[in-house]
Amino acid sequence: MKFVRFKANGEVYYGLLEDDLIRVMAGSPFEGDPASRLTDQTFRLTEVRLLAPVIPGKILAAAVNYPSHAINSPVPTKPELFLKPPSSVIGPNEPVVIPAEAGRVDAEGELVVVIGRRARNVRPEEASGYVLGYTCGFDISARVWQRGDRQWWRAKGSDTFSPIGPGNRHRPGPRRPNSHNPSERGYPAAVEHR
Repeated sequence: MKFVRFKANGEVYYGLLEDDLIRVMAGSPFEGDPASRLTDQTFRLTEVRLLAPVIPGKILAAAVNYPSHAINSPVPTKPELFLKPPSSVIGPNEPVVIPAEAGRVDAEGELVVVIGRRARNVRPEEASGYVLGYTCGFDISARVWQRGDRQWWRAKGSDTFSPIGPGNRHRPGPRRPNSHNPSERGYPAAVEHR
């Protein structure tokens, strides 16, 4: 199942995307079994504007998650995590705005795991039970700020630096995006330098 968040007729909805038709959901996918709350109301994909599939309360990201990132230091033995603010999230076809003083900016494609309920001190074997679904996204980094600042709040957390979407693939597992369809991969519509 692929859930989307979208705007139609001035209202924001969650819905299930099937081909080019969206079935509206009562409430959000975070309120119990999403499939049980589908309504008979539908919209064609051409009638809506897709939004970021979720509005996260926080974004927890992993640093040095590729061995090539540890060029001048040892590969970490445990995850190196950092926070990104929810204000960095944008949806599909929204422009990434790069501040004029940001310097070199890179974007890395990421698998985004959407946690469906509050989790704390979860055992590894129970972790998948907390996953609502998966989407794709980009981690955008201003490298000058990343290397020069003590914290990464602006290097990785500037407004628009976390494009995600277009949909949230509900469990059981991640799916490889269609490599021939940029909107399926959640690419931003444009990059604006300001």
